Amino acid sequence: MAIEDDDKPRRKVSHEIGQDLSLLSLEELNERISLLTSEIERLQAAATKKRASKEAANNFFKS
Repeated sequence: MAIEDDDKPRRKVSHEIGQDLSLLSLEELNERISLLTSEIERLQAAATKKRASKEAANNFFKS
């Protein structure tokens, strides 16, 4: 009885900066691009919130 690929648990996609990419498949590279794009968007949202908080504090103490 053959085990189908869908039955195998998928390993969690992760990426290490500077990692050798030569052994990754095109699918794995695309998964990592998606992962990193999502992380960039999350970081940008956090930076936007912090910037707004800092501006609000600056405006409060200028008054």
